[in-house]
Amino acid sequence: MTDQPASAADVAWFAERCELVVRNVERLIRGKTDIVRLAVLCLAAEGHLLIDDVPGVGKTSLAKALASSIAGTMRRIQCTPDLLPTDVTGVTIWNAEARQWEFQPGAVFGNIVLADEINRASPKTQSALLEVMEERQVTMDGTTYAVEAPFMVIATQNPVEHGGTYDLPEAQIDRFMMRLTVGYPDHDAEVEILASRAGGHSVQDITPVISAEDVRRMSALVRRVHLSPDLLRYIVTITAATRRRPELRLGASTRGGLALAVAAQARAAADGRVFVIPDDVKALAPYVLGHRLLVRPEAELTGVTAHGLLGGVLAAVPVPGQRPALR
Repeated sequence: MTDQPASAADVAWFAERCELVVRNVERLIRGKTDIVRLAVLCLAAEGHLLIDDVPGVGKTSLAKALASSIAGTMRRIQCTPDLLPTDVTGVTIWNAEARQWEFQPGAVFGNIVLADEINRASPKTQSALLEVMEERQVTMDGTTYAVEAPFMVIATQNPVEHGGTYDLPEAQIDRFMMRLTVGYPDHDAEVEILASRAGGHSVQDITPVISAEDVRRMSALVRRVHLSPDLLRYIVTITAATRRRPELRLGASTRGGLALAVAAQARAAADGRVFVIPDDVKALAPYVLGHRLLVRPEAELTGVTAHGLLGGVLAAVPVPGQRPALR
């Protein structure tokens, strides 16, 4: 892939592929175009996705429909307290016939890995995902095994059920590019869902519309979308501002700023643009940075939320090219 800046033809091709996947997923997930589009952008930007919502709103269906839209391999991990780290990463076993140790790949060796109810896995098993999510490799007995691109972890969790669950550590949460909530569909969309399921339609009806090679090409193209130095400074100013808020005990990390930059490039390409604009950054910041902010307990008691604080930061940081508001 060339390192030349993305052309109009490149982003037109990218936007077409994104729309193909969005329409395909919407055959199953009705009335959630914005959420589906964000999930596709996360895939194209080589990010991982955390879907955090109440039971029965289509978290797993969204993940499976997205995975089924790509002609690649999908692996599912049904997380339970007795799930072992080696079930996730793999294990080295002795082959008596060959008289040598052999590595048996675990569930993470797929293009799309669905970790269903991730907060039901033990902390030890959750930590098995840290290396592969960040470095796209697994180290076992001193040997490193790379996972094949594209590689995306889609994890779901239920925020209202606490029995038998383990909170994700901040190091784990920070590795997810985006956190989305599906939410309940509106009335008409819910009627369509009931009619579709009553008619026997399911995720098995979703077939691939793009190839794994298409996804690899899309990911390479994202990095070629122009991101000006002014916008890079804008992103850093936003993340740095979150670290100075007294209501927060943890602001956005550098990894969060990197994720926001790449996600903004993907959004620009999906809109048919060869350059990022401030609106790309502002639109994606709640999904990319919101889950990385930790509110102090005393601030939570007064009704302060991470998303509310982030909205204040976005309103206060001057947009490149605009004059700062008079105080």
